[in-house]
This record gives sequence, C-alpha cells and structure tokens, in this order.
Amino acid sequence: MKDSDGSALATTPRITTVRIVYLARLREALGSSSEALAVVSEAAPAVSDVVATLRGRGGAWARELGAGRAVRFAVNQRLARNDTPVGEGDEVAVFPPVTGG
Repeated sequence: MKDSDGSALATTPRITTVRIVYLARLREALGSSSEALAVVSEAAPAVSDVVATLRGRGGAWARELGAGRAVRFAVNQRLARNDTPVGEGDEVAVFPPVTGG
C-alpha cells in the first residue's frame, strides 16, 4: 500500500494468540505441556509463523523444531501444513510423527 505521496505505508503487525500443546517427547524436551503464544505477523498468520516464533527462543526450541527435524502440527485437531492458517484462540498441537507396528 502507498501513501498519497507515493511512499510505502507502514503496516501494523497483527498479534494472534494461539494455544500450543506439546505432545510425546516434545513435552519433556521443551519442559511444557501447553502454553498461550502470541504470534506477531504482517498478514494472517500460519503454522510457519508459529514455528518461527518458537524457534526464535533458541536453545531446545531451535533444536527440536529446526529444519530437518521430524515434527508434525495439527490446528484444532486436524493435521496441518506450514501454510495452514491459524486464528485467534486456535489450538496448535506440536508432536513427533507416529510410527505403526
């Protein structure tokens, strides 16, 4: 968007609060079973924004949720991809993949 003089308008960041639920080994590795998380984004947030916010904490968060790690997500109990949108009050579950046997 542009101002009347042609300069770019600053966008107001959007803050969306979601409930994060950590399952299986992630519960122990991250030391929490759930939390409320404020996600700041320029547009409507997605799972990728949640992951970036958590990774930004560094330490175990960056390790456990880093690129190449086997981690899955569900939004409101439905499997989700990185581009799945999240809204105010949504539940985002973070868990390792399940193996059968």
